[in-house]
Amino acid sequence: MNTIPPHDSERLRIGPERPGDASEIGRITTAAFAPMPFSDGDEARVIDALREAGALSVSLVAITAEGELVGHIAFSLVRIDDQPGDWYGLGPISVAPRMQRQGIGSALIADGLDRLRELMAAGCVLLGSPDYYRRFGFLSDPTLTYQGQPNRYFQRLVLKGPLAKGDASFHPAFDAP
Repeated sequence: MNTIPPHDSERLRIGPERPGDASEIGRITTAAFAPMPFSDGDEARVIDALREAGALSVSLVAITAEGELVGHIAFSLVRIDDQPGDWYGLGPISVAPRMQRQGIGSALIADGLDRLRELMAAGCVLLGSPDYYRRFGFLSDPTLTYQGQPNRYFQRLVLKGPLAKGDASFHPAFDAP
C-alpha cells in the first residue's frame, strides 16, 4: 500500500480496493454525492457496474489508521473516436462527508495518477471542476470533446505521448440504467 505524504501517513493509507470493500465503497459514494446538485445519484451503481464488467482498471481506497474506509477512486479505460487505446477516465471519486476537505481526495487522485503512469497510460480524462482539477495538471481542450461537444468541465491530462483529439466516451457502465 502506498502512503500519502509523510505528515499524514500515520493516519491514512491509500491502496487497492480489497475483497469485501464494495458495499462500503457504495455507501461512501452515495453519501458523498447526495448533496451535489449535478449528481443523479447513480455513482455507486456505476462503480458496481464497472466492477462487474471487469472494467475497473484502478480502484483505490483510503483507509484510516483505525482501519476505516473513508474514500475511493475509480479509473477505467475510455475510447477516443470509438477506438480503444491507453487513455483512462477518472471517476467516480468520493470521500466520506465527515472526512472531506482534509486532503484525502487529493491523495487518492495523486496515487491513482501515479498508478496510471505505471500502466504506461497516455492520459486521463474526467468531468469535474476546472478550479479543483487544475492543481493536478488537468485542462479543458476543445480538440478533445465529450458527447460530441466541447465542455469546460471535460478535462484531460497527458501522461505520455501526443494529445488525444476527438470525442471521448466512458465505459458503457456510465450509461446503464
